Amino acid sequence: MSEITTPEGANSQLGQCLKAARQARGLTLKQVAERTGMALSTLSKVENGLMSLTYDKLLQLTSGLKMEIAELFNPAVAAPVQGRPVTARRSISRAGQGQVITTKFYTYTYQCTDLIGKRMVPIVAEVRARSLEEFGPLLRHGGEEYFLVTSGRVAVHTEFYAPEILGEGDGIYLDSTMGHAYLNAGEAPSAKGVCLCTSEAPDLYDQLRQIASRDVAPLGNDELPP
Repeated sequence: MSEITTPEGANSQLGQCLKAARQARGLTLKQVAERTGMALSTLSKVENGLMSLTYDKLLQLTSGLKMEIAELFNPAVAAPVQGRPVTARRSISRAGQGQVITTKFYTYTYQCTDLIGKRMVPIVAEVRARSLEEFGPLLRHGGEEYFLVTSGRVAVHTEFYAPEILGEGDGIYLDSTMGHAYLNAGEAPSAKGVCLCTSEAPDLYDQLRQIASRDVAPLGNDELPP
């Protein structure tokens, strides 16, 4: 089966929806071509309303972008809302799932890693370090974040404020470009929490993993590679 070339305008909806979905993921046409194995020229013609795609090609495209076919044909899904297109993406994170980075002083489990170009990165954190000497340099990265303590007690150290102690159910919202660190302040061997990091940068997940990987410990049998 091959692509079907049609007059300009006949496939404008498909092209507009593809462009909106691509831009929402922070991808160039070349990156879409690399992820899907489709020709760059074909994708360019589709975006410009000059070409349609057969069903097998649509499956190839949506599979490579980890999206639903409906996103390419539903104007309501692809229409901009307050200047940003709706992607209708979703990802379910089951208990025990996630990309794990473990060091001697903390374990970060990144959730919903099947989605690319996320502007929010959810992390389940287990904090063991009890001092800044153990933890190392304060963390700094783009965006903002919210940390919610789910068990134990957490000491939050920041660059411009005195340390704060958070108990179970307490949370803190902070500017992530400010140096910060989360330490175990309870009697248990570790404290746990959920951290949500946000940024306009499409590579936020990669940035966070690079920072967290600075002190990676040897992998155990139950850990995933970073």
